[in-house]
Amino acid sequence: MNFPLKTILIDDESLALSRLRRLLEKHPETFQIVSEAQNGGEGLAQINKYQPDLIFLDIEMPILNGFEMLSKLNRMPMVVFSTAFDQYAIRAFEENSVDYLLKPVENDRLLKTIDKLRNMPLAGNTSVHNPYADNLLRLLEEMKPRKEIFSLSVKTGDRILLIQLTEITHFEAEEKYVFLNTLDGQKYLLSYTLTSLEEKLPDHFLRISRAGIVNSHHIKEIQKHFNGKFTILMRDRKSSQLSSGSTYGEVIRHLLDN
Repeated sequence: MNFPLKTILIDDESLALSRLRRLLEKHPETFQIVSEAQNGGEGLAQINKYQPDLIFLDIEMPILNGFEMLSKLNRMPMVVFSTAFDQYAIRAFEENSVDYLLKPVENDRLLKTIDKLRNMPLAGNTSVHNPYADNLLRLLEEMKPRKEIFSLSVKTGDRILLIQLTEITHFEAEEKYVFLNTLDGQKYLLSYTLTSLEEKLPDHFLRISRAGIVNSHHIKEIQKHFNGKFTILMRDRKSSQLSSGSTYGEVIRHLLDN
């Protein structure tokens, strides 16, 4: 990474943008400001044009917000978030971006960002992959809203049934097959894997073993077993019992604590 870093500032607030520019211009040995933008659409165009090393990015902006803009990039520069955002999100941004600056940005805090940039593993080596890029892309993917589903389709003979999630007690994998189980004791073959179901289903469907997912709304009883395992009794007509895997004990203990 060669200094000064080609830098783009992206913020829809003119005052915040000019303040940040003045602060960065005090450090010409670190930052070379090549462009500015006042929304995500402009930011995307400027990044594609100048291929910067670093961007200072606001999150809440018109046209495209900061997250939407980043998700459309072909090449991820280093990112310093410069915004006022909820405290919960800050921890995630700190771990997956170069830094996170709260507005109004102060010079003393910016000095810490500069020190961090100067001491990054890729400093002085342009061939090294940006260590934050993959993590930031994963974070953006996790933050995408999942489409809410209310039923799953199953094929039985020549018919296709829609089974409401509220009627489903659990899913079980048997050899290469995955079965859906309902409150009235019915069992249907599915075309999904447990992993794809885990990604698709709401949070109250919990993976309890390599072979099972349960609807926590229909758990009747949880019994402690040996070696950190648990036996889970369901409220379906068959009073199904499922065993948790030893590596999934934390999921069950979380249920017990609630």
